[in-house]
Amino acid sequence: MVAEKDLEESLDTLRANAAGPVAGVFGPASLTWQIDREAVIFLGAGRALLLQLAHPWVAAAIAEHSRTLADPIGRFHRTFDIVFTMVFGSLDRALLSSRQLHRRHSMIVGEMPETVGPFVAGSRYCANDIPALRWVHATLVETALMAHDLVLPPLSAEERDRYWCEARLYGALFGLTGDDLPANWSGFAAYTAAMAQSETLTVSSAAREIATQIFTGARPWLRPPRWYRALTASMLPERLRVGFGFELDARGIRSADNALRWIRRTYPKLPDRLRYVGPYQEAQARLRGELQPDWMTRCLNRAWIGRSQMDVRR
Repeated sequence: MVAEKDLEESLDTLRANAAGPVAGVFGPASLTWQIDREAVIFLGAGRALLLQLAHPWVAAAIAEHSRTLADPIGRFHRTFDIVFTMVFGSLDRALLSSRQLHRRHSMIVGEMPETVGPFVAGSRYCANDIPALRWVHATLVETALMAHDLVLPPLSAEERDRYWCEARLYGALFGLTGDDLPANWSGFAAYTAAMAQSETLTVSSAAREIATQIFTGARPWLRPPRWYRALTASMLPERLRVGFGFELDARGIRSADNALRWIRRTYPKLPDRLRYVGPYQEAQARLRGELQPDWMTRCLNRAWIGRSQMDVRR
C-alpha cells in the first residue's frame, strides 16, 4: 500500500525531474501535453472508466464510496480536474492535487460484498493499494494515447517510449515508484495485455450496474449517444465487453464508423481555442505570465473541470 511517507518520497523524486515550478511536472515540450491537450481524448473516457470498473476493488469502492450515479457530471468534473491539474497545473498545484487524491483514497477502504474473480467475499480492499493504483494509472495512460491515435497521426515507436517515460513521472503522483511500473513501452504493453486476460479483471454485478446506469440508464438527457456507446464497446477487450453486457451490432458499428469519419475530417481543422482543453490553455497563459486565464478559457474550464480556474481553489 502507498503510505503518506511513500507518496512524499515519490514526490521528492518527481520534483527533481519536473519541468519547473511554473511549467509543472511535464511542461510544453512534453508529449504528455501534446496528447492530453486534445479535446478528442474524451473519446476514450468511457473506455477508461469501464476498464477501471472491471477491477473488482475499484467497482466495489465506487459502489460504496462514490456519488457517481447520483452526480455523474460532478464525477466527470472531479476526475478531469484531478487529471488535468496533475498534467497542466503548476508544480505546487500538481503536488497538492496528488496529496489530496492520496488522502481521499486513504478513506476508501472496505470489504468485498461478494466473491469476484480472485477476490473473495469479505476480503479487504483499499484504494491506495499499489496493484490497483497501477491499473488505474495504466487505463488513463493507455486510453489517452488510444483516443489520440483514433483521430490524429499515431505516435512512432520512439515517441511511445518517450511518452511512457513521462507516464512514469505521472505515476509518481499516485505514489508509484520506478519499481512499481514497467521500464519501457513494450513492458507496459505486455502488462496491459496480460491484465486484459487475467482474472484480476472480472466484471462484478456492481460494475455491471454502474456501467448500465451510466451508458443506458434512466436519464436520457445524460445518456451517451449510440455512436459513443458503440465506439466505447469496440475499444474494450472482448471478454470484458461481454461481461458488461454491451452488444456490438452492425447498426452500432456503422454509427461509430460514421462518427469517426466525420470527426477525423473536421477535428484537425478546428481552431486551437476550440480544439485544446481549457486547462492546457490556462497553462499556456501561466507560462506567458498572465495572472488569470481569459473569459473563453474560463468557460472551457467550467466545461472540463467544473470551475473557471485550475490553479486557484473556489
